[in-house]
Amino acid sequence: MNIIRHILNSRPKKDGDFFYAIQDLIGFKPGDIGPYKKAFTHRSLNKTDALGNAVNYERLEFLGDAMLSAIIAAHLFKEVPSGNEGYLTKMRAKVVSRKHLNELGKDLNLVDLIKTNIPLSQFGVNIHGNLFEALLGAIYLDKGYVCCDKFIKEIVIDPYVDIESLETQVISYKSLLIEYCQKTKKQFHYEIYEDTGVDQMKHFAVKLRIDKKVIAKARGTSKKKAEEKASKRAFFALQSKIQKVFE
Repeated sequence: MNIIRHILNSRPKKDGDFFYAIQDLIGFKPGDIGPYKKAFTHRSLNKTDALGNAVNYERLEFLGDAMLSAIIAAHLFKEVPSGNEGYLTKMRAKVVSRKHLNELGKDLNLVDLIKTNIPLSQFGVNIHGNLFEALLGAIYLDKGYVCCDKFIKEIVIDPYVDIESLETQVISYKSLLIEYCQKTKKQFHYEIYEDTGVDQMKHFAVKLRIDKKVIAKARGTSKKKAEEKASKRAFFALQSKIQKVFE
């Protein structure tokens, strides 16, 4: 009888290794391993199903993003009954920021499970957050909302969602600087004054002017990164003034 049970429960070694890796990762036994396989399949493999549909993590990433957003929104709605729509939206954005998701995915070592034809060294940092969202999508398809909610609570909410800390956390210095300028009727302008380097290693330099005065400068590998760095430097240069406006 034990031999028969062993045969029925056995899996090919490769599939078995993945199954148990997923089980250890999510903390419960998967019912359908299919969505999890898809969650860790990169588009570079060019896999398709019987109907010709692409098989990779991108659609699951979309679903996981929606599930995370909904579950975090429900948590904040319950925990902060005095928060208005704007407050709740900002707080949710802090929890589900790309930087935070990348950190979560990296902490869970999700790239160790990905199947791809591209060397891992060529992936950007966003691969960690993308895989985390795809994993959430797979959990939802396999086990439903309740299990997805429990996983997010254990992995995201309990260790990271502290209302008091979130209130003081800045996720976009550029957005904060723009809001400050709008509230104080100040003119602001991000000026790209240098563009150097070959295409793959191009750097941008930015000056942030407020009321025609240069407040900060910064460099980055993209205009967006350079502007955010300049905004952060400007924030600390004007911190006392900005805090008075937002008090």
